[in-house]
Amino acid sequence: MVGRRYAEPIQFAELDGLGRPLRLEYQWVGDAASTRPVVVFLHEGLGSLAMWKNFPRQLCEAHGLRGLVYSRYGYGQSTPKPPDERWPVDFMHVQAREVLPALLRQLGVARPWLFGHSDGGSIALLHAASHPTAGVVAMAPHIVVEALSIASIERARHTYETTDLPQRLGRYHADAESAFRGWNDIWLDPSFRGWSIEDELAAVPCPVLALQGVDDEYGTLEQIRGIARRAPQTRLLEIADCGHSPHRDQPDLVIHEAGRFITELSDPLES
Repeated sequence: MVGRRYAEPIQFAELDGLGRPLRLEYQWVGDAASTRPVVVFLHEGLGSLAMWKNFPRQLCEAHGLRGLVYSRYGYGQSTPKPPDERWPVDFMHVQAREVLPALLRQLGVARPWLFGHSDGGSIALLHAASHPTAGVVAMAPHIVVEALSIASIERARHTYETTDLPQRLGRYHADAESAFRGWNDIWLDPSFRGWSIEDELAAVPCPVLALQGVDDEYGTLEQIRGIARRAPQTRLLEIADCGHSPHRDQPDLVIHEAGRFITELSDPLES
């Protein structure tokens, strides 16, 4: 249909962030003629634009939405992390309050829906607590550091150092070492054990769909239940037969429920 392109070419945004020039890859998906707020997809701690595969496009196509997918600094084809740089404990706060707003300003996106997975879900919640946001879909987010999370991330480090995981990640990242070490090093840093976004959740004014797999290996269901206790406009979805990646384990259910949540709570006249 004229005016309704569903997967546009990957492009690059040049912006100042973190005190330096950054080059972030991004792609528009879904209905270019949609009058509902743009849905911005925020990937997990080892994710990238490419690792979402077709999920953002499929969700947007199913519900007549416009989507923006991008790779954060250190991931995908975006600017890699220098080998000697270690991310600070507040790295998700920085992404939510500095880098994401700069990207949205450059691309002309105002008051978006945010669809975040894992670390991306945490970044989505933090952004919504401090910037105008239509709503949040937080999929397997983290609001505190749990022993279960640390144990799984320690296993991930062992796997990375003893298997072909670096080569497999290399299919999705220009610098797999940058992607893995940035995420893994800070999560396993003892100073990160006290990290929490619980205090920020009460400042989230928009609707939130917090969803998580019952079998999530990176966090207990207290992660999403804790959101609901602090942000009463939250709707919970606990998914059976599902691990840390509901969009891969139960894609049809997630597309249906997340898309319905977004469309029911979006004014078609918003932009």
